[in-house]
Amino acid sequence: MLSFTEENYLKALLQITLENEGTPVAGTNELAANLKVKPATATDMLRKLKDKKLVDYEKYGKISLTDPGRRHAIEVVRKHRLWETFLFQKLSFTWDEVHEVAEQLEHIQSQKLIDRLDEFLEYPEFDPHGDVIPGANGELRIAFKKTLAEIGEGQSCKMVAVKENGADFLQYVAKVGLGINKKVKVISRESYDSLLTIEVNGKRSNVSQKFAENILVI
Repeated sequence: MLSFTEENYLKALLQITLENEGTPVAGTNELAANLKVKPATATDMLRKLKDKKLVDYEKYGKISLTDPGRRHAIEVVRKHRLWETFLFQKLSFTWDEVHEVAEQLEHIQSQKLIDRLDEFLEYPEFDPHGDVIPGANGELRIAFKKTLAEIGEGQSCKMVAVKENGADFLQYVAKVGLGINKKVKVISRESYDSLLTIEVNGKRSNVSQKFAENILVI
């Protein structure tokens, strides 16, 4: 059985790898920054995970998950997203509240409980933030998405997910009227700083390039 910390490292490695489109993590500094720990702390943990054959890692080299490490990381992600969905759908948590609680619940080890949770929720495909929930078979299907920042002036699209799960960001998203499956139109883009004017349900708002890069659309 792995510790909570070991599972968090595996999950972080998987998420960075997916964000980098399959490229191994550059090194301990990138991983440490993601987990908000010191590089030396990350190095110590990577040695432990290597000893357990969960990661491939050499000092100052790139880091990648082994097949067992990837399977375990995907299972943690699956539990996290199922718990987020449960909290959102059944317990009336808002989408900016579920992440922190799911961070605690994702470490529950009972496979029977997770399978029953999946069944109770009628096998959802996406969590409240639009992220794909891995299947019980360990498959993690990656849906192709663009960011709002890539949408041209005068074009419309539909928001399907967010890249950032922080409460402040999610509250800001809701404030401008956006949400999963909401339609949004790009009215204009400033050439100086890429400030966007968008329209949601007839309401116009100005949002930054950083904001737009964290909204995933189709």
